[in-house]
Amino acid sequence: MKPVTPGLDLAFTIEAEIDAPLSAGTSPDGERLHIPITGGRVFGPRLTGRVLPGGSDWPVIAPDGTSRIEARYTIEAEDGTPIYVVNKGLRVSSDDVRTRLRSGEAVDPAEFYMRAAPVFDAPSGPHRWLTERLFICSLAPMGRTIRIDVYIVT
Repeated sequence: MKPVTPGLDLAFTIEAEIDAPLSAGTSPDGERLHIPITGGRVFGPRLTGRVLPGGSDWPVIAPDGTSRIEARYTIEAEDGTPIYVVNKGLRVSSDDVRTRLRSGEAVDPAEFYMRAAPVFDAPSGPHRWLTERLFICSLAPMGRTIRIDVYIVT
């Protein structure tokens, strides 16, 4: 027997609202940013709700321009269930694209690579499936909003 070949199915979309990035300065690993997450919405075939304010993304931009993403925030499902999210990923782009993104300009997502692997912590109940599966997402910054299409790995 051989293992099952994984597939991807769209589970839901997150549109996270963010404030302007704040630089925490440079280190040997690169420049650390703090990007406050101020709210947002969640919609799609498997989950509906909102992004609660108070989360943050703490990316590190390496000297070569590669960004390591690490966002932590809470989704409140439509039924009121809080779901903790840790989303780690990678953005690879040219210097020009990075400058345009940082200024808040809309940049075609085909011009850069931005993917992440969110991990969800949901309590027992109707949203427990989020802790029992792997996910991958594709991200598209749009000014002060980040669109995150979340796919379940089947």
